[in-house]
Amino acid sequence: MDIKDVAAVVTGGGSGMGAETARQLAKGGARVAVLDLNGDNAEAVAKEIGGVAFQCDVSNEDSARTALEGAAKAQGIARILMNCAGIAPGARVVGKDGPHDLALFTKTITVNLIGTFNMLRLSAAAMSALEPVNDTGERGVIINTASVAAYEGQIGQAAYSASKGGVVGMTLPAARELARFGIRVVTIAPGLIGTPMLLNMPQEVQDSLIATTLFPKRLGRPDEFSSLALHVIDNAMINGETIRLDGAVRLAPK
Repeated sequence: MDIKDVAAVVTGGGSGMGAETARQLAKGGARVAVLDLNGDNAEAVAKEIGGVAFQCDVSNEDSARTALEGAAKAQGIARILMNCAGIAPGARVVGKDGPHDLALFTKTITVNLIGTFNMLRLSAAAMSALEPVNDTGERGVIINTASVAAYEGQIGQAAYSASKGGVVGMTLPAARELARFGIRVVTIAPGLIGTPMLLNMPQEVQDSLIATTLFPKRLGRPDEFSSLALHVIDNAMINGETIRLDGAVRLAPK
């Protein structure tokens, strides 16, 4: 799909991989709505790229509907949804203070999995009413963000891994269902990407993580994530798949 003059929505667009994807979409000529729980961050990125910003809790139906309706009013119904919003708490199933806090587990699933599905379902419903953009009948693309932790979750990542495993699991059935509307669904599972969350860790922790990466021996860059996302949008044959972006890393137990 050619992104020039196409409306796009990026959740979690106020920082990290979401912000970089918003920048690259705008650079390619897309009209970008930046959605983030942190409204100030969303505004800053939107101002930088000439887009629009909306404070949004992706896991809340009313918040998501309001943001998507505002984005559609400002720049048209989105043909591209980039689901980058998420959280990554860590807690052991049984820790020093007892069992894993159930509310934390629930929140992680709610934001990462239910929030992703919430945005997917609402965006797909709107996309399905649009006219196709080409003779193959393509109407839109939805790209979700999982993690290599969906496959090799570390100690302390039970909640996070479960949430991202759910995102991987719903990719193919969603793609199968939405194919009749000409909407593709793809998931990217990044490995160790140099976002603020990782870069704020002590250098020795970063070095130990990098040591587990096969090649290249470094953290991934947000622009490498956005580059893959733009290729997925452009390449109509990529559908129903989860793509690892990880330098062949296989996470150790801890």
